[in-house]
Amino acid sequence: MSQATFRIWRSEPGGGSGAFTNYTTEISEGMVVLDAVHKIQAEQAPDLACRWNCKAGKCGSCSAEINGKPRLMCMSRLNSLDLNEPVTVEPMRTFPLIKDLVTDVSWNFRVKKGLKKFKPRKPDAADGTWRMAQRDVDRVQEFRKCIECFLCQDVCHVLRDHDKHEEFIGPRFLLYTAALEMHPLDSDDRLQDLKDKNNIGYCNITKCCTKVCPEHIHITDNAIIPLKERVVDRFYDPVTRLLRMITG
Repeated sequence: MSQATFRIWRSEPGGGSGAFTNYTTEISEGMVVLDAVHKIQAEQAPDLACRWNCKAGKCGSCSAEINGKPRLMCMSRLNSLDLNEPVTVEPMRTFPLIKDLVTDVSWNFRVKKGLKKFKPRKPDAADGTWRMAQRDVDRVQEFRKCIECFLCQDVCHVLRDHDKHEEFIGPRFLLYTAALEMHPLDSDDRLQDLKDKNNIGYCNITKCCTKVCPEHIHITDNAIIPLKERVVDRFYDPVTRLLRMITG
């Protein structure tokens, strides 16, 4: 057993005034940050608020910022951190604070409700079945790995630094849109919404969302950039615009 110090953000209910509080606790081999937070809850701070569920990196509940980097607490092993210095644990900064390490991420679910849902095209055969290429099926499988931890939303500078929550849907929902737009059975058109309503143009593809994704989804390269290309082809390509003018 050894000891480590954790610098944890504490606040009043409702996200009122807050400050960092230092806690020193015993740690053992194999522990993750969430283990240490639970130990501090049990032994020193029973009123410490922390959201978690599966402790297996699959529910996305325990998102926080550890030493300034958005991460899942249950997937952040203590032996990967410098324990000679206090380990800083604070809530995600992009969303309203509820208490301590818990933030209100309900905005994300309101955004999702406003997006066009899956709309299957008509079957290709009289027996009600569809025909599709395997490569088209494989293309969208990566997007289904998202656990909605919202770390990509947290690190996105459009939301984090510029507070464009009312204008921009963020990388998580650009990924969601890509999963539908590229689905071989989907028949709806989301490009107009991406341009005017969801403001995909705000994203300048810094890849910060890709870097923090615990599922290692290539959000920028495989979802956002292809969507941007489709929007540009539709609305800004001069040849396409000329053809549209001629054909109506």
